[in-house]
Amino acid sequence: MRLSTALALLLVSSPVLAAEMPARKAGLWELKMSIEGRGNAMPAIQHCIDAATDKQMNSMGANPRAEKCSRKDVQVSGNTVTVDSTCDIGSGATATSHATVTGDFNAAYVVKVSSRTQGGPAGMPAETNMTIEAKWLGPCKGDQKPGDMIMGGGMKMNINDLTKMGPRGVPGAPGGTK
Repeated sequence: MRLSTALALLLVSSPVLAAEMPARKAGLWELKMSIEGRGNAMPAIQHCIDAATDKQMNSMGANPRAEKCSRKDVQVSGNTVTVDSTCDIGSGATATSHATVTGDFNAAYVVKVSSRTQGGPAGMPAETNMTIEAKWLGPCKGDQKPGDMIMGGGMKMNINDLTKMGPRGVPGAPGGTK
């Protein structure tokens, strides 16, 4: 459950800003995510990227979301990007989000996202405040290839494998590639 939550948050929060973010430096990045009001810290994720993987990661979920967003206001000031959006997130829910990203994308950056959800299934939190702290660790390790994500506990997967899966994580399902 933690793995799916961490991956979902990573995919949801990063791509929402995709078109406005500069490219990250190639190499190994560590991402630490925290959600306000959640007692247990989420395990850090290490992500090996190159230019192509970074671009793919940013665009993975951005296009479908952009089509479902009725508002997306972007402001850039120095090394700070602010994005305010209102998007249909499915199941009858609408999310209004405010995100700020600060940093230089060569050494470290911080993403802060505050989101308010209306409608949707029971149990979905009405408000969520999340922070992602990212720092560049250096070149990818010898046994890593671009796209590799190492979750807490050493579980390893490659983000490129997700593009071959459909919306429910089923290889070859509609929306995925074969």
